[in-house]
Amino acid sequence: MNKVLSILVDILKEPSILVALMALIGLLAQRKKLPDIIKGTTKTFVGFLVIAAGASILQNALAPFGDMFQHAFNVKGVVPNNEAIVAMALTDYGSNTALIMFFGMIVNILIARFTRFKYIFLTGHHTLYMACMVAVILSVAGFNSAPLIILGALALGIIMSLSPALLQPFMKKITGNDNVALGHFSGVGYALSGLVGKAVAGKNPRSTEKINFPKGLGFLRDSTVSIAITMAIIYVIVALYAGPTYIQEHLSNGQNYLVFSFIQAGTFAAGVFVILSGVRLVLAEIVPAFKGISTKIVPNAKPALDVPIIYTFAPNAVLIGFFSSFVGGIVSMLILTLSGGVIILPGVVPHFFTGAAAGVFGNATGGIRGSVIGSFVNGIIISFLPVFLMPVLGNLGFANSTFSDADFGVSGIILGTLADSGGKVAIIIGIVIVLALMFIFSIRKKKVDQNTNIGA
Repeated sequence: MNKVLSILVDILKEPSILVALMALIGLLAQRKKLPDIIKGTTKTFVGFLVIAAGASILQNALAPFGDMFQHAFNVKGVVPNNEAIVAMALTDYGSNTALIMFFGMIVNILIARFTRFKYIFLTGHHTLYMACMVAVILSVAGFNSAPLIILGALALGIIMSLSPALLQPFMKKITGNDNVALGHFSGVGYALSGLVGKAVAGKNPRSTEKINFPKGLGFLRDSTVSIAITMAIIYVIVALYAGPTYIQEHLSNGQNYLVFSFIQAGTFAAGVFVILSGVRLVLAEIVPAFKGISTKIVPNAKPALDVPIIYTFAPNAVLIGFFSSFVGGIVSMLILTLSGGVIILPGVVPHFFTGAAAGVFGNATGGIRGSVIGSFVNGIIISFLPVFLMPVLGNLGFANSTFSDADFGVSGIILGTLADSGGKVAIIIGIVIVLALMFIFSIRKKKVDQNTNIGA
């Protein structure tokens, strides 16, 4: 049984396999010719592997930066990291996580089929992380066996449906259409960035993609060049503070610390370039393929894809968002240090992936100002939410890591608060109420649409 669950988790947590399967189902539903089916499925699969490869390159380039930063400024505390906390949790909660993940995905599809929340969440690894967190919290609350799996699957399916729905109004503005959704569990941070951008936009906000460089600096319009140069400057500054001895003994295997810094900066830019190439490949295939699902199986369904899918729409905002979010993390760290509580260190990886996206959302509604301030707010959110999430994770809350992205914090805190206030009964009632409200909203929206059509 455990071996079957392990294989199931390995399949379901891979976005490349999930999205390729969806492309295959969509193309089959459209009764495409065999060569077209093979081509569309394969290119979708390979495209997501390209994105994953780019993300891996980025993480490998960012990891030394985080170590250098902590050593340079002598800071210690909890580093939010989804992969680290899940790796620890799966030891005790692996079976429950796998079952919640599997049935949660079914609940997500059923919600998409029978309500107005037409989003099929396809970011497998994030689904795994959320399933794991839900399993931990429900176990701490006293649930076990079948009730834990059922309630966990319902909670996961609801979160998988609501997170993309929250972001879709902004996604329409970013992409210029309603074909694709965002499936990444930091939706609260992205939505707030979009709202902040709207609030600070002023008249005629200028997009980050229309930054006017002097003629002599025209080469900075190329995002690969600007990212490489900017990261090189940041890396070198932090390297100078960290010192050559630490870097050459612990990080670079004896390579000169400045050479190492330049290489890491260039590697970071290469990772972004690879991700953007993969995104273009996937979007060219998945949207047409998904029409089969949206017309034959789940009417009007939209694929909710991983966060790099939006980076191509505002590459300058990606870099601006990363830095602004990281600054927000540093400010939050200083506040937490002065308050004497748990210190959340700014994790470079979460601040890049969520900060970059927050920058794109803020730019869509408020231009440069929105990108800077919106992603700064995101940095504060993903720094403070983990502080309130840690107590509801039981013994796992005392680990030297925790979940990093905003939706984990919000969902976990809500479930934990329900458990503290009313125990098992409160969690059951809360999940049932949210599910009922989703159906009621869908019914009322359908009636409004019908009346509008009649009136027209």
